[in-house]
Amino acid sequence: MPDLTVDALKAIMSRCVTDDDAIDLDTDFLDTPFSHLGYPSLALLETAAIVRREYGVVLAADDDLHAIGTPRALLTGANLELATR
Repeated sequence: MPDLTVDALKAIMSRCVTDDDAIDLDTDFLDTPFSHLGYPSLALLETAAIVRREYGVVLAADDDLHAIGTPRALLTGANLELATR
């Protein structure tokens, strides 16, 4: 299975927010904590569900998703799991 790329993650994250959410993913967002991005926790749950469905990667239990912290950590974790297959 291919790696989860930055562009793919950005597309998934964009799909998970509403027009009311002021999320700027056109900047260097990878090392910005989800909370500082203004990324809603519900959107993070949906992002994890899409990554699970499209890549077969379980990022964390729903209660532990906040421990992921940043988009880079999510990307790294997903790609580490994909590399072990």
